[in-house]
Amino acid sequence: MNEARDLPAREVYQILKDVALGVGSLRRMSSRPWKDIFTGTMTSEVDGWMLVLHSEGGRLGYCESCTSPDSRSASLEDWHRFGTNPVDFLSAWEREKVERSLNQA
Repeated sequence: MNEARDLPAREVYQILKDVALGVGSLRRMSSRPWKDIFTGTMTSEVDGWMLVLHSEGGRLGYCESCTSPDSRSASLEDWHRFGTNPVDFLSAWEREKVERSLNQA
């Protein structure tokens, strides 16, 4: 099992923040669009990063897992041991922007 220090939550948060700021572009890899997922996951790609994002009631709940372009990976279980998921670092504005990007992907 990978340690969260191999792919810390803050590093994954930066990828989500880049999406919010329009620096990173999000692409849907799952067959179902975000708007059709009330509760469940959607796999997305952001500049080579693979993220599995979870929708809770149509809102971005948490990042279930992430794999970096250099093959480092971490999951909810890894981050949870340290008490923080990458999505938890997003401001309300950043989360809204990421959700918009998910809806447009």
